[in-house]
Amino acid sequence: MKNSFFVGLLSLTLMISCQPGKQQLTNYVNPFLGTATLWETKDLGYERHLKTRTWGAEVFPGSSVPNAMVQLSPVTQFRSGAGYQYEDTVIYGFSHTNKGHWNLLHLPILPVTGNVSSDDYASKYSHTNESAHPGYYQVFLERYGVNAELTSTLRCAYHKYTFRPDDDKKVLVDITRTNNGVRDWSIQKVDDHTFSGNQDAEGNIRFYAVSNYKIQDIKQVKDDEHEVSVVSFADSKGSEPLELKIGFSFVSIDNAKMNLEQEMKEKSFAQVRKEADKTWENLLSKIEVTGGTEREKGIFYSCLYRSFLWPVLRSDVNGEYTDAKGNVVNNGFRYYTDPSFWDDYRNKLILLGMISPDVTTDVIKSITDKGEKRNGYMPTFFHGDHASVFVAGNYLRGLKDFDLNRAYKLLVNNATVPGKGGRPYLDEYIEQGWIAEKDTTNVPTWDEYKAAVTKTVEYAYDDYATALLAKELGDESTYKTLMERSGNYKNLFDPSTGFWRGKIADGSWIKDFDPYYPYYAYMYREANAWQSLFFAPHDPKGMIALYPSEKAVEQKLDSLFTEPWRNYEAHNLTGFIGNYCHGNQPGHSIPYTYYFIDKQEKAQCMLDSIMNHYYDMGKDKLAYSGMDDAGEMSSWYVFNAIGLYTYSPADPEYIVTVPLFDQVKFTLGDNTQFTIVKKGNGRKITDISYDGQKIDGWFIPHALLKQGKQLTVTTE
Repeated sequence: MKNSFFVGLLSLTLMISCQPGKQQLTNYVNPFLGTATLWETKDLGYERHLKTRTWGAEVFPGSSVPNAMVQLSPVTQFRSGAGYQYEDTVIYGFSHTNKGHWNLLHLPILPVTGNVSSDDYASKYSHTNESAHPGYYQVFLERYGVNAELTSTLRCAYHKYTFRPDDDKKVLVDITRTNNGVRDWSIQKVDDHTFSGNQDAEGNIRFYAVSNYKIQDIKQVKDDEHEVSVVSFADSKGSEPLELKIGFSFVSIDNAKMNLEQEMKEKSFAQVRKEADKTWENLLSKIEVTGGTEREKGIFYSCLYRSFLWPVLRSDVNGEYTDAKGNVVNNGFRYYTDPSFWDDYRNKLILLGMISPDVTTDVIKSITDKGEKRNGYMPTFFHGDHASVFVAGNYLRGLKDFDLNRAYKLLVNNATVPGKGGRPYLDEYIEQGWIAEKDTTNVPTWDEYKAAVTKTVEYAYDDYATALLAKELGDESTYKTLMERSGNYKNLFDPSTGFWRGKIADGSWIKDFDPYYPYYAYMYREANAWQSLFFAPHDPKGMIALYPSEKAVEQKLDSLFTEPWRNYEAHNLTGFIGNYCHGNQPGHSIPYTYYFIDKQEKAQCMLDSIMNHYYDMGKDKLAYSGMDDAGEMSSWYVFNAIGLYTYSPADPEYIVTVPLFDQVKFTLGDNTQFTIVKKGNGRKITDISYDGQKIDGWFIPHALLKQGKQLTVTTE
């Protein structure tokens, strides 16, 4: 079966995706890239002793279309990032929601045969009989002899299970399990071909499932610890695959049924898969590259694909959604989950706005709606207050199909009104211009404190972003206040060490200071002092001026990239160049600091090394150097590979780098197309021009790119 199956799969892939004379961009995408974990010392950067698994990219290989409600993907472990680890050997089911942050995984379903128990039902599988493509996933379940194929639409999942002809067909619905605690659930037969229900776990998802086989019964199988539901089908022997079409909704079962009828009900599996492939092809074709190696193109388009999976849809085809107060409403826009602000404000949320402005403005409308109904503050994520950067950066790039005044009011509350739901420790930040840390010694890496240095410097940047909006709206008083506060990053700079360093409440420096030691939340958030250097993207000149000379800055940067990692073991820190850690986000803007001391070529050396070494790591070449964090790592690669980076994402401009590719054609969301051309094979930029006119400095304004001309980067 294995060989004949793959011959058929290859034929289908060629049939739905090949165009004469043109390579299909979806064929460059490897959804498995980022699913593996780093194990070897040479990849980790230290000797491994902890039993805890080191974080990989934590991404899923299953089926989704861009920013969809449904992500249909295999579960090899619960409570493990995206639920799938490439090194695992069994599959527990195929879940329908995913982010890659140890949550979600709603409604795992597994095709089974014979009798199963609630504690023993997972099936072995092999990567030799597993495949993935944007909008499609396939695997052979060895325990049950079932070939599983999955595809999806925005709000619906399509399961196609080919059983052995002599086996009765069943599916196990793991109704009481997700990556979160399940508060409530139900499952019931609706008619001969339909079952429905709900699962309340980080969102109450409702489902409406239609089968091509008649349903015989639904039985509960349980022991003292776990309970599953088994759906059996009548007269189900034979070679015709079992097909399940499932609609989902976070509003009601009726809406789940409506979503199914609108998006999938009358379509075949091949048709849905072909439409998913076409959707991805249209998105990927927004950036067409020429030149570069096949490996670079594979990483590039895999990263571009990965950048458009989160945030995800939570409203139905009729516009209804369940709001922050639990009410079902319809406000005329598509409702989305919150972005992963601490991670992807740096780059991904600007890339989203450039390519999918309609999604981006609806995300802004969604977070505004949540903030107004929840607590009067704009939502944040995990750390910092970077919705300000997201809103400002996209508004100033021309995305204005939302009520800026409503969003701005919430952002001002975040910046100026202490309270639960706003910025933590805002009162002391306002009073003294910095946040104090606890006076203690010998802090273990994983202890939770304030992460006061990181908060202080990030709040300063968030103040700047909100100030940009204040200026747009003519709020001079707030603009002046926040611009003054945007200099607060200087308050925790220690000139005696050249590091940003924590202070205790009396204003004195924390004495137990080792710049090499990594913390989870003491002084720094998921970083050490080296990885917390040079963060003032709104004021690079002021940041450089904190040092006695540009030479001192160069020496500090050189030391960052050459001082060896001291073998500290932290499972969220991997991928080292010296003490620079690409496997976590805090230092991702540091290499560009070389630009501001006229050493661009040194920055490019680091950028090239990062792109070349840290995106297909490990023995299977399927690991990132660290967690993708909902697309941030991927978007970092996308931008740098095309020769642009969002150094200060709140500002409508990009720092210019040397592209990997000879030519890039970038189509913005309004269908304007600009081109980036690389001249020369060197890594030192000698000239930047746009439409034949020299650009002064290192930055290109977004407004120029929107003119649809050619950006030329000349190197030697």
